Amino acid sequence: NDIETIRFFKNQQLFVIMFKWKKLGRIFNPQDMKDIPWLNEFAQAPSVLIFDDFIRVYFSCRPLPDDKGQYVSNTAYIDLNRANLFEIINIAKEPILKLGDLGTFDEFGIYPTSVLRDGNEVVAYYGGWTRCESVPFNVAVGRAISYDNGETFTKSGKGPILSYSINEPFIISGPKIRRYNDCWHLWYIAGKKWIENNNKPEPVYRIRLASSADGIHWEKKDKDLIETKLEEDECQASPDVFFHNNKYHMFFCYRYSLNYRGKEGGYRIGYASSDDMETWIRDDTKAGIDISEEGWDDEMISYPHIFELDGKIFMFYLGNQVGKYGF
Repeated sequence: NDIETIRFFKNQQLFVIMFKWKKLGRIFNPQDMKDIPWLNEFAQAPSVLIFDDFIRVYFSCRPLPDDKGQYVSNTAYIDLNRANLFEIINIAKEPILKLGDLGTFDEFGIYPTSVLRDGNEVVAYYGGWTRCESVPFNVAVGRAISYDNGETFTKSGKGPILSYSINEPFIISGPKIRRYNDCWHLWYIAGKKWIENNNKPEPVYRIRLASSADGIHWEKKDKDLIETKLEEDECQASPDVFFHNNKYHMFFCYRYSLNYRGKEGGYRIGYASSDDMETWIRDDTKAGIDISEEGWDDEMISYPHIFELDGKIFMFYLGNQVGKYGF
């Protein structure tokens, strides 16, 4: 997607007024994969690693549900020709990480995953899913390292690197890793509460931030970063931050707390800006992207991922049913 900005000077500072994205089309549809049983449905939460001749896009996928209707999630990748992002030149032969052992935090899912180069290594932060009894699931953030340019990863341990705490009691998920000024920054979501919806519990979660000097030991900022817009129990996810024109920009997705699986209450992409990564001003009118009138993204758009490539700024995002039909 090309990006256009309207700018003006005020008090000797440069402000970005609006982003305007040009939709180029769907890159990958998991429904087209007929011979990979573990990559049968969904291509969620894309995250990009850039190489000289191609880009590697990590995403979470699922095999068909079991006889009880339960899913597991894996993370795979596809490689796209850098000169033509619609050309798939390679597909992962197996998931980049195995699901966790019995009783561990990532026994039932590796979703979502965010990657970052660290010297000769590639570091991944991911949401590890476990199933619960009173509510459907819980999530914490794990860490893994790749020594082969991001083809395979080794977990840092059997437990999470960022987990529940006294003010964040459940659902620590949606990690987005960035590194600025020699400091690691991990944006993520934290659960606020569960609410009942026709005897089915639904989670409410908000965007938060933790920082680290080494990418291992984290200091949580312990506050919600983005104000709500739709309602008090608005849910927010996928906070992707990039630095542009002397300001930090966050694209994220948000939805209503209930009845969000269709067009009316489904995910949309929002926008906020900051000078210090902790205090954010939300203005969704500047996001510059919405659902289409028809097609694979005419009900919802979500999980934006921003990256720069060859002088342009791109966004990958999910369409209807939160990535069931690709990105």
